[in-house]
Amino acid sequence: MSATKFQKLVNNNFLFRLYLLKSLPMAFIARIKVKELTNEKAITTVTFGWLTQNPFRSMYFACEAMAAEMSTGLLILNSIYQSSPSVSMLIVENKAVYFKKALGKITFTCYDGNHVAEMILKTKQTGEAVTADIKSVGTDESGDKVAEFVFTWSIKVKSKTY
Repeated sequence: MSATKFQKLVNNNFLFRLYLLKSLPMAFIARIKVKELTNEKAITTVTFGWLTQNPFRSMYFACEAMAAEMSTGLLILNSIYQSSPSVSMLIVENKAVYFKKALGKITFTCYDGNHVAEMILKTKQTGEAVTADIKSVGTDESGDKVAEFVFTWSIKVKSKTY
C-alpha cells in the first residue's frame, strides 16, 4: 500500500518539526522524532540528554511517555486525517512499566495500526465512542526493553454543532 498524504507529511522531518513547534512544543524541545510511520506501525525516538534527564542520571519518565504516546497517537491521526465524518481522539488512561534505566536513544514501537483502523471503522458505523488499549514498547540501542506503555484511547465521531 502506498504512503498516505499524512504519512508523507509526518515522515518529512522538516515539516514534522514545524508541526511539533506549533502544536506540541514540549515534544519539539525534547527532540522526539518519527523514525517510521505506516498504516500498521509507528516508530518514534527520543534521546537521553541534558533536556530529557532526571536527577538519577537517566531519562525523565515524562519524556519516555511523550515518545510512546506519539507512537500510538500517530497511528490514530493517520487513520482519521481528513476523515469524513470527523473523528476525535482522547487518552482516558495510561499505564507504564519500566524495566531499566533509559540511556542513549530510546525507540518506541507500536504495531497496533490494524487495531486502530478497526476502531475508526466501528465508531463511524455506530456513532458511539470506542475505547481500546494501544501498546508501545521502548527499547534501547542494544535492543533491551526499557519500558512498555499502554494508552487507553477513546475515539468517536464528532457531533455536529450548529
